[in-house]
Amino acid sequence: MALITLQNVCKKYDTKVVLDDVSLNIHSGQKIAILGQNGQGKTTLMNAITKAVDIDSGEISLDSSITIEKLDQNPKFDDSHTVRQAIKSQLVDISKAVQQYDEISLQLSTDYENKELLARHSQLGNFLDHIDGWDIENKIQRVMMEFQLVQFQDKLVQTLSGGEQRRVGLSAVILKNPDVLLLDEPTNHLDVYMVEYLENYLLKSKSTILFISHDRYFIDSIATNIYEIDEGRIQKYKGGYTEYLTQKEQLLNNMQKEQTNLQKRLKEEILWMQKGVQARRKRNERRKKEYLQLKEFVKTNPSKIKKMAVDLQREQRVFNGEKAINKKKLLYNIKDISKSIADRQLIKNFTTTIRQKDCIAIVGPNGCGKSTLLNILIDKLQPDSGSIKRGEFDIGYFDQNRQMLNDDDTLIETFCPNGGEHIKLADGREPHVYGYLKGFLFDKGQLDKKIGALSGGEKNRVALALLFTKKTQLLILDEPTNDLDIPTINILEQYLCNYQGAILFVSHDRYFVDKIAQKLFVFENDGNIIESYWEYSHYLSYQKSLTQIHDMDAHSPKAPKKMRDTVPKLPKLSYHDKKQLESLPQIIENLEQKIQLIQQCMQNKDCYETKGLVQLSVELDDTTKDYDKQVERYLELEQKREDIEDATR
Repeated sequence: MALITLQNVCKKYDTKVVLDDVSLNIHSGQKIAILGQNGQGKTTLMNAITKAVDIDSGEISLDSSITIEKLDQNPKFDDSHTVRQAIKSQLVDISKAVQQYDEISLQLSTDYENKELLARHSQLGNFLDHIDGWDIENKIQRVMMEFQLVQFQDKLVQTLSGGEQRRVGLSAVILKNPDVLLLDEPTNHLDVYMVEYLENYLLKSKSTILFISHDRYFIDSIATNIYEIDEGRIQKYKGGYTEYLTQKEQLLNNMQKEQTNLQKRLKEEILWMQKGVQARRKRNERRKKEYLQLKEFVKTNPSKIKKMAVDLQREQRVFNGEKAINKKKLLYNIKDISKSIADRQLIKNFTTTIRQKDCIAIVGPNGCGKSTLLNILIDKLQPDSGSIKRGEFDIGYFDQNRQMLNDDDTLIETFCPNGGEHIKLADGREPHVYGYLKGFLFDKGQLDKKIGALSGGEKNRVALALLFTKKTQLLILDEPTNDLDIPTINILEQYLCNYQGAILFVSHDRYFVDKIAQKLFVFENDGNIIESYWEYSHYLSYQKSLTQIHDMDAHSPKAPKKMRDTVPKLPKLSYHDKKQLESLPQIIENLEQKIQLIQQCMQNKDCYETKGLVQLSVELDDTTKDYDKQVERYLELEQKREDIEDATR
């Protein structure tokens, strides 16, 4: 029997139909992701189920025995409540049940044959079992810790930011453990560690879950079904995001319509996702095998675990050869910069270079300093120490507040400020404004709409569309996927993949980071920032493995009382190695130029007739071998230097 049934449900706003003759059943245990463009009716469907909006026609039937709870995008709280009070106020029924259970237990100790008390005692026990309501105070503390709310627990909830208030609302609603849980963008404003906790919580939950999300890894991990809303109709798919892509491609093929561009985009998405899924599956299998091996190692020889930890850390330091010999235009040369705010060190002695066509994701927990680094790079903030040398280039900046937009302008005024109906793009093209904005999912009827009348997601689309009209050599993007639907994120990914300049962006969206970034700036504890060439999800997976190894080592009977977190010190670079490391980049560059000159000569008749093709071939072979040898030596020394730096960090 279905918990929730919709029969021929219709709903429209003015002339826009968002639910058109929708019929569906929601059964116990399902975890359903609702997909669709912004404005297509995802939130309306949830609100119709909770009776928060009235439907125009049709019928919605709910099992009378179930409880339903919903996380809104903008949760409401009593202004007088602190954070802890706000959470506890949502759990009054659970707290009362625990209190009554304890009181009746005490009464039964002297009146153990009272049938009425026994029946009530059993009823309360079953209720608390059903919602996992035992030990509620500890559960509140745990969820506040995981969502980084402990430091705010005594602050008035109204003084928190919008993102922090959403975490308060999320904490309360998941602790209720209702029969049906409705979540509207639950991962917004969560960092990857919070998302991982939420994933694990929901996977273990017995609740039936409907959720809206643009986090494709989250969808793939949680969903048993996907309902996609398009033009008021719902298309149902089984499985997570990977299965959805495959089934949707098959559906499009069966329809045999002209969907060339969409199918191409979809195939690219499928290939990329399948690659990621297979890699994650292999990693998970490997991690499980490693975990079982490690458990055995703990019993036999803790020193083996320490060695494995060192090996894994060394394995993570993947060096990209282009880093050393990259001759691309230098945008930033950053040396030993540090920054503290309110006595908290956010950036500590960070040194790096950023070059033309670099694509770098800045990742780490909420509040670690990611946006601070961006503000330093665009000169909104100055570092406390260190130096930054910047080349001559133009920056396109996307911030979460969309300051580049004027709410009083219409769409057409925003893109054609000097009149007319054509947009002047950086590459010289002048497409019609509608043709350009259609690529960002805007309708022709929206051209005269004021920016201020658009939703948050639509404003983000406008800001991104405007960004790509400018002539820039570097894009700096602060949480660009927030409030975007998946179709818009796919468009953004295409533009970024085709962009010819450098990209520096902050994001918690693991799928987006994996797909776009070539390199990571990872914020660690105490302001340390490390560079990694791994996919972000792979990096997180191995960090988790290292944590497990360390935890198991720390709990081993043979482990010392105080565990050391650092790896053993490595030998220092010799004076000869240091001098080689300094001189090799120039040697490599000279050899590159020599190879290029020989190749040019071999393509020029006058030149190769003068020098002789045989002689040129021998010279090219010798020079190439020397080049390979010098590069190999440079990489070896650079790896050794990085090992030493990491070990002494």
